[in-house]
Amino acid sequence: MTDQPNPPSVSALWQDALANVSNALGAAARAPIRTGQSQPYDPLALFRSMSGFAMGLGSNPQQLFDVQLQAAREWGDFWTQAWLPKPDAEKPRDRRFAAADWEEQPYFRALRDAYLLASKQLRAVAEVAEGPHSRDKAMTAFVLDQYLNAIAPTNFAMTNPEVIQRTIETGGANLAAGFAHLIEDMASGKGIVRRRTDENAFTKGGNIAATPGSVVFQNHLFQLIQYDPVTPDVHAEPMLYVPPLVNKFYMIDLQARSSMVRWLVEQGRTVFVISWINPDESHRDCGVEQYVLDGIVTALGEVRKKAGKAKVDLFAFCLGGTLVAITLAYLAAKGRAGEIGSATLIGSMVDFADMRDWSAFVHEAHLDALEEHLEKRGFIDSTELQQLFAAVRSNDLIWSSVINHYLLDRAAPPSDLLYWFEDGARIPQAFLKSYNRGLLFSNALKEGTGFEVGGVAIDLSIVQTPVLLVALKDDHVSAWSAVYDGAKLFGGPVTFILGGSGHNAGVINPPAANKHGYWTADTMPPTAEEWLADAEQHPGSWWPLWDGWLSAAGSGKRVAPRKAANPIEPAPGSYVSITH
Repeated sequence: MTDQPNPPSVSALWQDALANVSNALGAAARAPIRTGQSQPYDPLALFRSMSGFAMGLGSNPQQLFDVQLQAAREWGDFWTQAWLPKPDAEKPRDRRFAAADWEEQPYFRALRDAYLLASKQLRAVAEVAEGPHSRDKAMTAFVLDQYLNAIAPTNFAMTNPEVIQRTIETGGANLAAGFAHLIEDMASGKGIVRRRTDENAFTKGGNIAATPGSVVFQNHLFQLIQYDPVTPDVHAEPMLYVPPLVNKFYMIDLQARSSMVRWLVEQGRTVFVISWINPDESHRDCGVEQYVLDGIVTALGEVRKKAGKAKVDLFAFCLGGTLVAITLAYLAAKGRAGEIGSATLIGSMVDFADMRDWSAFVHEAHLDALEEHLEKRGFIDSTELQQLFAAVRSNDLIWSSVINHYLLDRAAPPSDLLYWFEDGARIPQAFLKSYNRGLLFSNALKEGTGFEVGGVAIDLSIVQTPVLLVALKDDHVSAWSAVYDGAKLFGGPVTFILGGSGHNAGVINPPAANKHGYWTADTMPPTAEEWLADAEQHPGSWWPLWDGWLSAAGSGKRVAPRKAANPIEPAPGSYVSITH
């Protein structure tokens, strides 16, 4: 039996913490002062929405009275049961309160339940107010959620049992060290909580994004990667993956055990992937049209050249799926639909009528502010995009880090998925303008407002290509019901699968993990709720079902393995590492 190392003494912890504070203060003093920076949103629009919310309360006095009366009853019930343990069925399922003390200690249990009850009642009040526009209501709901998430008792040292215990153990050194982390983050100018983990845990091309392959084509927007075959023969139809612009392509090629690319290759698929460049000022005029024509359509042509003119199975994630849908309509209008065998859109929206929390940002005032902000440099920075995503998922991406790094002084375990998420990319000015105003704000793909690519009006109803829509049940970006609504816009056969978990984790669901589950149904009724009511739930991963769907939609032919000819450089290529 080996001797266990002794934990550091309180004195040593304080010595390290004070040294970190001193270093952080010194670095902050040397950091350049940032002044006169524009914002990619309009703060006045937030105040106007809140003002409209307050006025809206007065327009429904009876409903407001009913909510207040219900609240009074609930608080009466609360105080009669505050010190009693809850039955298992009534315990809140909230990851913030997972520590045992939140249930076992009466003080913390009452604190938790009071916060959750007050939060429920404030949201009920927000429902009473009638705003002038649905986007104003969405903005009000977003601001309220930010407030309620911020004041959770988990976020404060004296009301979080884990922090109290940690403070006793370290003699308070954890709070001093956390203060140093706070100073470092504020001085960085990024405006977000930096997740502290082992920065050397992952290396692109080493233990992440490491499936063997080669870059076989590149232009000013993307590199095309072809992966090496591992089976004696392969399906006749090659596959082309279109990722979103906001993150790098390798979410589908994380570590070997969870890599979708590796799994597809092992199923005998010839896989090609678009790796978008991280744009700079020179790309400011690249809009949706350029990404469709110079990007997807060009990549499609290259794949067909290398695969003997075979039909191509497109698959895409999130924003990449929206671009693929536009590409399908463009090719159909140009008489080129025969180049595509099938299209799989994962967590992708084409009907933007229901954007949930994201509706708060698709607002005329915010779009004006964003366009003014973009004019100065020609793109939006990845940090600003991460701030937006973090705000929508503030408990997971902001407040959990506040607790771990500012209050507990604990590093986060390495996560390949979070490493990928934090490895963001910029988006050009023209793309955001054409996408936000041309597609989101007007919901052009549904309403038929004349959105054009290459002089072609985009009409999804002419798309006859077989389409598989994969939605994720807990998706915070593309609500699964909104993905389902998009199925009605395509003119050809559409199959719908509902996967478990959220926007990213629900996609990376290898069969070996046997997690999350998925739902299927034989019919497509008018509403998502009707579909789910009749759907059958299955255990495990939806990937094998997808592979079977691809085979059914294909020719059934097998050909000799395709190897990259005249490779430019090994995968994952150089574009994936460009940071400028």
